[in-house]
Amino acid sequence: MLKVLKNSNYLWEQKNGKTKPFFWLGDTAWLLLQKLSLAEIEKYFKNRAERRFNVIQAVLVHDENFGRPWAEIDLDSPERAENYWKKAEAATELAKKFGIYTAWLPVWGSMVKKGFLTEKNARSYAEFLADRFKTLDNIVWVLGGDIRGGVKFEIWKIMAETLKSRCPEKLITFHPFGRTCSADRFGETDLLDFDMFQSGHRRYDQHSLGAWDDNKESEGFFGEDNWRYVRKCLSADRPRLVLDGEPSYEGIHQGLHDFTQPFWRAPDVRRYAYWSVFEGACGHTYGANSVMQFYSPSDKAPSYDAREYWKDGINLPGGAQMKYLYELMMSADFSYGAHNDNLVSNKGFEKYDRITAFSGADFAFIYNFSGRPFAVRAEALGFEPKRIEWLDPTDGFRRAADIVPGDVITPPKNAAGETDMLLCFYGNF
Repeated sequence: MLKVLKNSNYLWEQKNGKTKPFFWLGDTAWLLLQKLSLAEIEKYFKNRAERRFNVIQAVLVHDENFGRPWAEIDLDSPERAENYWKKAEAATELAKKFGIYTAWLPVWGSMVKKGFLTEKNARSYAEFLADRFKTLDNIVWVLGGDIRGGVKFEIWKIMAETLKSRCPEKLITFHPFGRTCSADRFGETDLLDFDMFQSGHRRYDQHSLGAWDDNKESEGFFGEDNWRYVRKCLSADRPRLVLDGEPSYEGIHQGLHDFTQPFWRAPDVRRYAYWSVFEGACGHTYGANSVMQFYSPSDKAPSYDAREYWKDGINLPGGAQMKYLYELMMSADFSYGAHNDNLVSNKGFEKYDRITAFSGADFAFIYNFSGRPFAVRAEALGFEPKRIEWLDPTDGFRRAADIVPGDVITPPKNAAGETDMLLCFYGNF
């Protein structure tokens, strides 16, 4: 069971009578129930567990449910789809077998926009979910689904209040519209246990593409600087834990809509992960274009120009490399760590040249995406390093770093011949 503890910047897991810090490493599997058999779901969970993913974000009721006779859901009478809910329960139990939490979205946001979920049936549907899944403790409720919290806010309020009253032990968050955060609408309420933002799929120069998902509101535009959402949320008057619930997917076009644009690749998804986590996010969710939709040979065509089937997509390099972030965080007492702006001078280090640092009482991690030379401020470490290592984010390989804090450092390239590398300081062996 996951918990939010007072005065902690991270989630905690209560298990076997013990409570320990929990680092959320999520994967995006929106159409898991709609597209996969239970045998395929088990194969997928096994692959993700091997890569250290411990949370899977998926949707219970989506547009894809309609037109599939075995998965049709009437939100006025959800209990009629007994076989479908048995599958959802079985999938949740399978996830637990692999040490995975299911972050279930009760509906996708479009179900609200289209009038399937309303103020009239929101409470009864939430009561149904709470009662149906009450014995399963590896669940996080994720309201929303690519929608602003201010759209039909009363519906989300009813869902949150009902779920919290019927199953108070389960955490609740909200998956918002692209380039927005749940705190934009829920920040002054107690409806959510932690916040989620969607940094989205656009480059720095793709502010307005004339597409359906352009921001016509006034939330601002951070481009690829997903760490800015973390900073904004954590500096709010009523801060909550926060994480990036949808950064750029591996294997999706930059900007999403124009298929002549290049694809987001493994270095990009690594950058989003380290930038947001080292800023103070309580975890990170990765996504792959072919996997989030479970593109299969039986599909007529993929969404967003996916280039491989999901069974190949689960082995894309960026997804496989997320485990090195998890293992790095677990190598230290990360629950007492924080972003350390003083460790590296970022004067003039903007956009891809940004270098970010995360440190605690006896450790410090520095992520350099561009490979730009830099210097570490020894006085900002706060401890005498006994071990200094380069960590390759592409293969997890560590090697001793013969450096002196204060000197200008030129990072080596990683094993893939790319520029991002990590420099790690430890105060003990």
